[in-house]
Amino acid sequence: MVYIRLPHEEERRLSFYLAMEEYIAREVDVRDAFFIWQVLPSVIFGRNQLIESEVNIDYCRRNEVKMYRRKSGGGCVYADKSNMMLSFVTSSDHVCLTYNRYIMLVVDALHKIGVPATANGRNDVMIEGRKVSGNAFYHIPGRSIVHGTMLYDTNMRNMTACITPDDEKLLSKGVKSVRQHIALLKDYTTLTIDEVKKSIIESVCDSTMTLTDDDVAKIEEIEKEYLTDEFIYGNNPKYTVIRKQRIEKVGTVEVRMEVKNDTIRDIDLKGDFFLIGDIDTIRTPLKGVSLSRDAIIAALPENIGEIIMNLGRDDLAGVILRRKADER
Repeated sequence: MVYIRLPHEEERRLSFYLAMEEYIAREVDVRDAFFIWQVLPSVIFGRNQLIESEVNIDYCRRNEVKMYRRKSGGGCVYADKSNMMLSFVTSSDHVCLTYNRYIMLVVDALHKIGVPATANGRNDVMIEGRKVSGNAFYHIPGRSIVHGTMLYDTNMRNMTACITPDDEKLLSKGVKSVRQHIALLKDYTTLTIDEVKKSIIESVCDSTMTLTDDDVAKIEEIEKEYLTDEFIYGNNPKYTVIRKQRIEKVGTVEVRMEVKNDTIRDIDLKGDFFLIGDIDTIRTPLKGVSLSRDAIIAALPENIGEIIMNLGRDDLAGVILRRKADER
């Protein structure tokens, strides 16, 4: 595993590191690459999420918390200088195997500093039943990118307020609730955050590569896409029907449809699920299909679980028809 360094130490926006992952995946000729980064207070939400549904935009603007969208799936997270962000890029088309490999690398690295970490659920690293690291991934041809948080310490008020209503009573309850469900490394080790970072790098990597100024300039070009309003806020047309459900081992799936005469005219899927294929291979076959279970299942590809991780055709049909069934 090669640890990737930048030629100069300077403060960068979160979007730069997302672009750096993409650049390494597309342009740097190493099989396995890894790097750790830290940012000023920022919120980062998943590729298939609606910003207005996930982020307290007013709070973020008032408190100078930057907002970014990533190209991987999963949910909304908060990052600041008191925690670490980890990135892993590898030459593989087997996304799920790569993801599991990364999670175990993180777990083993924490074991080496005496932290009793375990892998749990679809994307979490846990300590004594509480979450210390949430992770997500995406895939380009021949390469997989996995990235995630690693909580050492954090601003709990910001973490909670950025994704909850900005009400003092709700906020105080939210901070207490979130704190009960997350683990902070500072409570399980006497090492400083820099010492933890150094230990993880030594555990995971056996060599180092330093990028050039030319590499940085190319990363900055890629970064421009991540900073556009179109990418961050998205283009979300109005749909006549919205149906939403949480599915075990998949996540929240929100179906937005334009329906006329009991027929799907247009459809989009949002949520914190993990997308590992082309979502249009699900959306396109459903256009023009009647709102019946048999018709929907017949239209969906058999390998739907290879497009949205762990999703089945019956699961998605159930979300599409959920409210209609409730109304009967």
